[in-house]
Amino acid sequence: MATERNLSRRGGIILGIDPGTTVMGYGLLVVEAAGVRLLEAGAIRFPVKGDHALKLHAIFRETARIIAQHRPDELAIEAQFFGKNVQSMLKLGRAQGVAIAAALQRDIPVVEYAPKRVKQSITGNGNASKEQVAAMLLNILCIAELPASTDATDAVAVAVCHHFANTGRSVRSMAAGGGGKARGSSDWGAFVRNNPERVK
Repeated sequence: MATERNLSRRGGIILGIDPGTTVMGYGLLVVEAAGVRLLEAGAIRFPVKGDHALKLHAIFRETARIIAQHRPDELAIEAQFFGKNVQSMLKLGRAQGVAIAAALQRDIPVVEYAPKRVKQSITGNGNASKEQVAAMLLNILCIAELPASTDATDAVAVAVCHHFANTGRSVRSMAAGGGGKARGSSDWGAFVRNNPERVK
């Protein structure tokens, strides 16, 4: 993988991707002096049935399209998780690989993050639920809502995790005055106490 370039200290755009052969989530963050701003997020769906090679080509094409449209400076992608279904893991790894190839073709540095690390970075808990991650993202990014797709939310989370990794920040340090735009508490438990309406 390419070496991190401390993008978050000089501004630019981070593309986060949650790879998949059925749905690929993506999120774009603009790095600014005051923190990060969500530029766009969404989920691209591929046919459930069909030739696997054609799906991989579609993933490559769509990733390349997003890159051409927004010209991100770095790609942050969620790494594979280990599961019991070997075939599913293999397909997911291929999906991740073609998305990475699309970025490397444009000389864009790529960094992988394990799912647990992303959750730890966003909520302070590596075993947090998707709903907890989404609620904290609303707080960190100071936005009212996220896309309905959890794949898109996961991609945004990967991009925010990368921003934190570049700056050496975290939800805890930002809440303690470390900078950024987060408005909330230093951990998930305190966030729930202070924002009960955001957690259902």
